[in-house]
Amino acid sequence: MNPFLELGIRHEVVNAITELGFEKPSEIQEKAIPVLLTGNDDFVGLAQTGTGKTAAFGLPLLEQLDFSQKHPQALVLCPTRELCLQIAKDLEKYAKYIDNVNVVAVYGGANISDQLRQIRRGVQIVVATPGRMLDIIGRKAIDFSQVNYVVLDEADEMLNMGFQEDINNILSETPDTKKTWLFSATMPAEVRRIAKNYMTDPVEMTVGTKNTGNANIEHNYYLIRAKDKYAAFKRIVDSNPDIFGIVFCRTKIETQEIAEALIKDGYNADSLHGDLSQQQRDKVMKRYRDRNLQLLIATDVAARGIDVNNVTHVINFSLPDEIENYTHRSGRTARAGKTGISISLVNIKEQSKIRHLEKVIGKSFERKEVPQGSAVVEKQLLTIVDKVQNVEINEDQINQFLPAIMEGFESLSKEDIVKRFASLEFNRFLEYYKDAPDLNIDARDNGRGDRDFDRGERRDRTGSKGFTRLFMNLGSVDEFNRGEILGYICNTTKISGKSIGKIDLKGVFTFFEVQDADVDKVIQGFKGVDFNGRNVRIEVSGEGGSSDRGNRSRSGGGERSGRSRFGNSGGGDRRSGGERRERERSGGGGFRDFSGKRRESKSKY
Repeated sequence: MNPFLELGIRHEVVNAITELGFEKPSEIQEKAIPVLLTGNDDFVGLAQTGTGKTAAFGLPLLEQLDFSQKHPQALVLCPTRELCLQIAKDLEKYAKYIDNVNVVAVYGGANISDQLRQIRRGVQIVVATPGRMLDIIGRKAIDFSQVNYVVLDEADEMLNMGFQEDINNILSETPDTKKTWLFSATMPAEVRRIAKNYMTDPVEMTVGTKNTGNANIEHNYYLIRAKDKYAAFKRIVDSNPDIFGIVFCRTKIETQEIAEALIKDGYNADSLHGDLSQQQRDKVMKRYRDRNLQLLIATDVAARGIDVNNVTHVINFSLPDEIENYTHRSGRTARAGKTGISISLVNIKEQSKIRHLEKVIGKSFERKEVPQGSAVVEKQLLTIVDKVQNVEINEDQINQFLPAIMEGFESLSKEDIVKRFASLEFNRFLEYYKDAPDLNIDARDNGRGDRDFDRGERRDRTGSKGFTRLFMNLGSVDEFNRGEILGYICNTTKISGKSIGKIDLKGVFTFFEVQDADVDKVIQGFKGVDFNGRNVRIEVSGEGGSSDRGNRSRSGGGERSGRSRFGNSGGGDRRSGGERRERERSGGGGFRDFSGKRRESKSKY
């Protein structure tokens, strides 16, 4: 007998989740579902991300509601639009074989008129972010008087993002007789206060120990000088050729700059942060889910709710300021029973943070050595060998070309052929890691010259010496971010990303630097090119000259228009709640961020 049937879930739902690969309940599902199916109690469930919390509350909801009625009977509140969409889609999948189930996702950054239209058509389950939910309540466009269940998912993060007042206002619109189910990865005092204020003798269940991470996650750290952080990060990535990871930074600026640096260095990477519009965010996430991106560079808030399978590594380029955020970050990997690795890049001054994390989450961190250049080269070579051994051969298609291929290789020995094939992808690693220095340091190193990113190294990549500044008549209003405009330039002109210097993306235009030797190639490369029906114009710009000033004037504030924090695409979203109140915490012991700017110390360690 299917174990979900034994828990009390109906056949139609079990058939749907079986198709989704649910074989047996996770620990939180096994503990929570029997309690929630009674419908008699308020509930507090503490469990880490990736442990199956959505099904833990979603399956019982489908048992409790009357789908012959078309009024709201359940409200699920969550912190981010990504998580909102994910929960709504999951509930629809669970209810595949139940008739008349209507789930509406309500979140900022999308057209509010479409969401209102869906609500008017009839809905039993509303999944919402607090800000947009308040917008709709303010329009008197929804009636929660018959809501029987309210679910607060990722409650700790909603409070971290400043949603306390919003949650109070929303819950005041619901009946006192409702049951409240609260799910959280951690249990800070603020979450405990919600349980006290809105629940009556709740049943409380904990999976694992409070604040601890997933037992399937291996926690490693690398001790390096801060000026070597980016170089060490690239070595770690290069020594894991099959990495499919999320890289966390403290700030939006750091996130964007690391992504751009990686793109220039030939990696499949992009950034995810609060300044992206919903359309840009969806595009990035689609590429990542489709594994067209190998590395997603993200801030803590932007990455909340990301539920992507088979993430192999989480890399903390910068340690978070809150211990809870480390738990949330590492929970992006090792989901659904799989294993994963959480890596932290730390300097001498941050060793105490690692010790403190170990005590709080109850896990040991293993110090790893940054691979030597020769070890990275060997790993890459063996990966190429594995690819050759495991490549799928289409015998029917290739046979017709074999005679010509064999003739082309006739003058080469087997050894020569092997060397040439390996060198196709191998040469850049040989060149890059030739004479590569040892980046490891002794734990007693005094950290002299320790900065999060060496300014001289950054100037070598993006400085103006040897570069010419060009003007382009495309900008952020054309739905480009800096990483995308970089890719567009390189793909159009066939030049390397390393030839591109600083990119200054404005609303309706962009300034970018190109190595002097490649200026003509870029200008010629864009001749006759059009974008969405208009010619792309490239001109040499005099630094601070009339061209710059004139274009700034003509932009009419275009820089601001291209920087709507969450890209509200219409529908009069007056607040977008916490989505526009995204709190990108800076700080961290007064360390310098990726851009070299000094931050105030706000460390909570």
